[in-house]
Amino acid sequence: MPDQYLDVFLTKEDFMMRDMIRNFVEKEIMPVRQQIDDDKDHVIVRRVLQGLVDLGNQKAAFPPEYGGMGAKSAVSACVLHEELCRGDSGICTAQGVTGWAWIPALAANNKAVLDRFAPEFCGKELRMGCFAMTEPGGSHGGGGCDIENLSLHGSKIRTIAKLDGNEWVINGQKMWASNEGVADLYCVVCTTDPNLGDEGIALIYVPNGTKGMTFGKDEKKAGMAGDKNHPMFLENVRVPKEWRAAGPGVDAELLHNNLVIGRLVTAASAVGQAQAAFDIVLKYTGDRIVANKPIREHSIAAGMLADMTIGIETARWSYLAAAWMYDHPEKFGAPTSKYILSRASIAKAYAADMAVSVTNRAMELMGSFGYVRDYDVEKYWRDCKIIQLWEGGAQLARIDICRAYYDHNL
Repeated sequence: MPDQYLDVFLTKEDFMMRDMIRNFVEKEIMPVRQQIDDDKDHVIVRRVLQGLVDLGNQKAAFPPEYGGMGAKSAVSACVLHEELCRGDSGICTAQGVTGWAWIPALAANNKAVLDRFAPEFCGKELRMGCFAMTEPGGSHGGGGCDIENLSLHGSKIRTIAKLDGNEWVINGQKMWASNEGVADLYCVVCTTDPNLGDEGIALIYVPNGTKGMTFGKDEKKAGMAGDKNHPMFLENVRVPKEWRAAGPGVDAELLHNNLVIGRLVTAASAVGQAQAAFDIVLKYTGDRIVANKPIREHSIAAGMLADMTIGIETARWSYLAAAWMYDHPEKFGAPTSKYILSRASIAKAYAADMAVSVTNRAMELMGSFGYVRDYDVEKYWRDCKIIQLWEGGAQLARIDICRAYYDHNL
């Protein structure tokens, strides 16, 4: 990312953070990225995540009174995600979701949650968070990605929270959440009553080890091995009533905000993956000789490389513009508006499609070498597909895009 044009969106501090993370990726992730798929116990992953803690990444978003830096910029978060995903998107997701889980409590300034857990997350040891949203779905007509569909107003949430005296009692099941099964703290998307719509949505914090919380086996995925996904089961789980992020109606806004942020950083993650694959194939096609000249000197290959970089550059501009809009509500409106959700969804849908295309074309240009682990392209090819599918998938993103242009729902 050349500096001379990115200063439209990035501050001096953003550039400093970007360069620090870029150097960290080159030193700590690139040499071991081929080993992450076989890192079953997450020894490498946790070592890298601890390195990010040492840099201050884990505590950055917390208020200064807890030892944090009060970071709130969506642009900064996106730049961080692009740089980390250039190394490994599973590791990036594992660290990013920790912050994602904390956003509701931070936005609501929930002192009960902050006082109890923030000191641990602002300490020197690795702590992990999980935003537990998606449910299995099925014949009962709830859960699945319907939770991410804002037009359904939480009516499909099947994880129920009932107030019993001074405690919430939670019953339900979650799956596909990043860091599920290994996190220290969970922000669980619940409803007090599906018939209440947005008023029923409740975001409740549950620490690991709470009685009644159990986990299934880790999902065996095609890629993203740096991110754990154990199904979670909640049976009469009890936590203090103060550990709800905010209250009726407000929690729905906090959920909507998290969905917008999720799409912004997903777009940036896709750009990072595509950039990494492009860097590899650009070098390969310069070194590899075919018909007496480098592959990239052949017009058909040059055209493919051009299309790849067109996609990467336009996707980068798209996510930066959307994140900048999010950071300036005084000019572009509330971050949870249909317009900002649409802009974030445009960035996500476009960048995810682009990353899948770029990694696929990189493999085509490299032939069999693109398919072997030694060259890393096949890793980015496997890893980037999931970001096209999560947060409701490419189709729900497109529905949210068009909803900003008319009033009725699809």
